[in-house]
Amino acid sequence: MSLLHLSNISAFYGASQALFDVHLRLEQGQVLALMGRNGMGKSTTVKVICRLLRPRGGTALFAGQTLAGLPPHKVAQLGIGLVPEGRRCFASLTVRENLVAAARPGPWDLAEVAGLFPRLAERRDQTAASLSGGEQQMLAIGRALMTNPRLLILDEATEGLAPVVRQEIWAAIARLKAETGLAILVIDKSLRELSGVADAAVILEKGRTVWQGGFAELDAATTERYLGV
Repeated sequence: MSLLHLSNISAFYGASQALFDVHLRLEQGQVLALMGRNGMGKSTTVKVICRLLRPRGGTALFAGQTLAGLPPHKVAQLGIGLVPEGRRCFASLTVRENLVAAARPGPWDLAEVAGLFPRLAERRDQTAASLSGGEQQMLAIGRALMTNPRLLILDEATEGLAPVVRQEIWAAIARLKAETGLAILVIDKSLRELSGVADAAVILEKGRTVWQGGFAELDAATTERYLGV
């Protein structure tokens, strides 16, 4: 049984349809890349998973349980941790306060997060507003891990960051894959970095799943057709 299974998902913003036919499967311990050009439905799919947007049709299952009718906080309690696009840290709270605000019992605690991102331990008493963009992204990932999820969703986690910070984030993702049984759904544009961590990929085009398979199976023709400028 897949940890996450979306089938025939459709979704709307008002009268405008954003998703028409989205399918994906994510297994426990797998890293799945959700890919596509800008505006093709990737972030909308994440909103559907987290119930920030209710789908108009289709089926969404997590660990065999339907997500239909659940409010977002109940989805989080099932074990889905979201690192949203734009980070959205609590600006006036300290690093430590941001982390403990969302904490749930489990192996991920302040010490484990500090081991993954030592810079957060150094800045634990600073407000989130005083951090650099890269440090805020580390904080957003740490905050999601403190919920002790079964599935971690990273929506454009390296966008707009300096190259050296991007590499720190990718190294952390690789470590999570190697050392935990965490399933990870990652949205990013960098094929090179994704190739180092992703097991499989799903490509969206105009709100539809147009390709899915092992990441190693992605060829130049497919990437040019669906991901090229």
